[in-house]
Amino acid sequence: MTSIRGDEPLDGVDTTTMSAVRHEIETVWRLEAAKVIATLARMVGDLGRAEDLAQDALVEALRSWPRTGVPRNPAAWLTSVGKRRAIDAWRREERAAEKYALIATADVGDDEEPEPDETRIDDDLLRLVFVCCHPVLAAQSRVALALRLLCGLSVEEIARAYLVPAPTIGQRITRAKRTLSAAKVPFEVPDRSEFDQRLGSVLEVVYLVFNEGYSATAGSEWMRPTLADEAMRLGRVLAELVPEHAEAHALVALMELHASRFAARRAADGSAVPLAAQDRARWDRLLIAHGLAALKRADDLGGVRGPYALQAAIVACHARAASADDTDWEQIAGLYDALATRHPSPVVELNRAVAIGMAYGPEAGLEALEPLQSVKALKGYALLPAVRGDLLERLGRLSEARAAFLAAAGLSENERERDELLRRASAADPLG
Repeated sequence: MTSIRGDEPLDGVDTTTMSAVRHEIETVWRLEAAKVIATLARMVGDLGRAEDLAQDALVEALRSWPRTGVPRNPAAWLTSVGKRRAIDAWRREERAAEKYALIATADVGDDEEPEPDETRIDDDLLRLVFVCCHPVLAAQSRVALALRLLCGLSVEEIARAYLVPAPTIGQRITRAKRTLSAAKVPFEVPDRSEFDQRLGSVLEVVYLVFNEGYSATAGSEWMRPTLADEAMRLGRVLAELVPEHAEAHALVALMELHASRFAARRAADGSAVPLAAQDRARWDRLLIAHGLAALKRADDLGGVRGPYALQAAIVACHARAASADDTDWEQIAGLYDALATRHPSPVVELNRAVAIGMAYGPEAGLEALEPLQSVKALKGYALLPAVRGDLLERLGRLSEARAAFLAAAGLSENERERDELLRRASAADPLG
């Protein structure tokens, strides 16, 4: 996405006003970019072009809003500017009349602050997910492109999430947009006959969007609840589109059970509250009930549990426990064993080590963690030293724990997470 800078002065606008408005623009862009790109992509029929138009509109906002103020409906304002830019460009082309007719049919309006069409915007977001997950793209490219456009994540943030070099992610995204354009992929939700071919990637993207909302990769906020809410909405829509697909219901269960803890995950000052310390009275019991019902619906469809069902079953163990001490960690460790066997990954193994440490003691957890120290994909992954620090602290090896927490803090890109890790490092200082 376009980098928003704060060092370009505008005539007649004082520095304080400029800084405040630019902060608002950053927030608007993070919240609304996906909707703007999705709507423009429906209009112009080209995902790369839609992203360019959205960024052009952002540049115009940077020039205009410090003087005029943030409009009442910033997403519609950005979309209208992008639409006008597209029309202006097409008017200069030989086939201007034909293409102008195409975009003129898009019901967005020419006012600077048109009324939003929420139904159309919602449909556009679902279309954007399916386009990003088109089978013409390689599986890894589908997810990278969707995280870029739906979450507004930078190449570096996606690279950290996937534990691969940033240039690799950048190449995947660039190739993906070129491939979609060359294949003239239509901006639409596919026929039901194509769902099975594309649903796996779509579910993965929806869950990764939720994860970014649940625990932000970077920035000053611990969570991005709006993003998580959007992922849950998309997940519910997908589950109703494919009612016989167990993993679609399991994903809804997984997201809702995680989201039930949102209110308890953050203290009044915005700092993170770990699971064991959360006030369970603040957990959303309605979301827990919905999540457990969705998991039952998935299980009732039969078959071997997939990755989302196994993860949902793990979170359900926490949701059913009246207190942290009542948590059935042995059952959770067993579920992680199944997940690691059927769907192995370094992150799954890391979580399995946590569960083993809780079920059978920190020594057992450290033993399970040890082989991961040499896993290349986890180099630079903040949670690896963070987990080690927690296990060491529980064993009373405070000097080693402090070093591990400091190492984790040095790797974290999220300010809230980094603050919590530094706090734990200070608490573990044997000199106190």
